[in-house]
Amino acid sequence: MDAENVWKASTGEGISVAVIDTGVSETPALRGRVESGKDFAGVPGGPLNDYHSHGTTMAELIVGSGRAGLKGLAPGAKVISFRVGLGKTFRSRKSSGIPDAIRAAADSDARIISMSFTGEYLRPSEKKAVEYAQSKGKLLFAGVGNDAQTKNFVGYPAAYPNVVGVSAADKTGKVAKFSEFGEYVDLAAPGLGIPRWCDNTFRSYCDEGGGGTSAATAIASASAALVWAKHPDWTANQVLRVLIDTAGRDWPKDEPSDYLGYGLIRPARNVVKGQGKPGPADVDPITNEKTTGAGSDGGDSAPDASASASAPAAPTRPATKEAPDGEKGSAAERSPEDDDGGSLPWPVLGGLAAVLAIGGGAFAAMRARRRA
Repeated sequence: MDAENVWKASTGEGISVAVIDTGVSETPALRGRVESGKDFAGVPGGPLNDYHSHGTTMAELIVGSGRAGLKGLAPGAKVISFRVGLGKTFRSRKSSGIPDAIRAAADSDARIISMSFTGEYLRPSEKKAVEYAQSKGKLLFAGVGNDAQTKNFVGYPAAYPNVVGVSAADKTGKVAKFSEFGEYVDLAAPGLGIPRWCDNTFRSYCDEGGGGTSAATAIASASAALVWAKHPDWTANQVLRVLIDTAGRDWPKDEPSDYLGYGLIRPARNVVKGQGKPGPADVDPITNEKTTGAGSDGGDSAPDASASASAPAAPTRPATKEAPDGEKGSAAERSPEDDDGGSLPWPVLGGLAAVLAIGGGAFAAMRARRRA
């Protein structure tokens, strides 16, 4: 990603990213870079008290200073923490607070909403909250999930039309084996062997089990912050269009992969080299349809379902599951543990130099066109 040159052109300054997660604790690397949003987890503490360590890791990947910890991809940006209930502790509850957190983030100063979690149920209240965020001009990212080798369910919130679904790639550009696939994958980002906080004591980083589509989502969100800081007058549609235009791929842009979407995100191509055309402010770059409200969302309907006889046969996927609001388990199955994939032995400290170098791979993974 040519991070050192990227930071000469843009650090994300002036852009806030809402991190909806387990909370964000102010580690040395996050000092002065995190603001308190709202708490919907209903456990002791607040938005700046991470009960798991997942949200703090995501925040460091986005805005970390590198001081006694990770250096994020957009170190000049700010994070606003919105804490929700994720993981086993909350599975007996009827609500995780995610819909309310999305609405609160939409009403905040954040331009980008980062959601590093996934679940197999479509929830009406969550879908409406995403639509509300789109109407407020926000750009939303979510991980597609890490169950490709088992059930490979349709993951939400990534599968909602107004959310950019992010898959995980390794350092050669291949899709990670655990990264879920389907027509809702829009972009890919590094997601293997990335350091993470081991637990909520914040005493040490672990290099095992780090990454997954969680980390990929954080890095994609940081990439959007870099581009938006460089072009503060752009809308979310324009930022997303440039991210798509400049993504690394070796297949036609109009034939997105079910595994890597439009390709591996490459912010340097825009902020350093000036590549990518923003296009119309009020047109969704994925559907080419007009958007409502502020006209700056990342999607207004399902991705292009066009197919070709020459394309590889698409894998069969289970049907979408809709869970009525209030149904037990319909919200709290979202779990940070479920969204952390396996890792490779990379250096733990010293910033994200190894991670940020990703991007020149061959993209040798199997590709399939999106389908209806």
